[in-house]
Amino acid sequence: MSGLALKLKNRLQRKSRIRSVVAGTGERPRLSVFISSRNVSAQLIDDTTHKTLAAVSTIASKAAKGTMTEKAAWVGSEIATKAKAIKVTTVVFDRGGRQYHGRVEALANAAREKGLTF
Repeated sequence: MSGLALKLKNRLQRKSRIRSVVAGTGERPRLSVFISSRNVSAQLIDDTTHKTLAAVSTIASKAAKGTMTEKAAWVGSEIATKAKAIKVTTVVFDRGGRQYHGRVEALANAAREKGLTF
């Protein structure tokens, strides 16, 4: 198994281990983060009804500019704004198997600054 395939396998194992514990409800939805090589996206998900309450992505967005860390911070502040609009203040954070560092941390800190609690 190549090094890249092993990294992907390990990340997917971490993701499934996290998802076995973390679940969102209507009052406290799950803030799911996905980061690709070019884009960042975040969703507020109610796992009891299997619905996405709000979503933000840098795909086809003119407002998200700069480095990937700056884009992640922009997504964090936008998802917090959308959460306030639907009267959600507390969420469960799902980092998607990634380490809480760098881009994931920037997104989380920006969401906290805008008023989300997790």
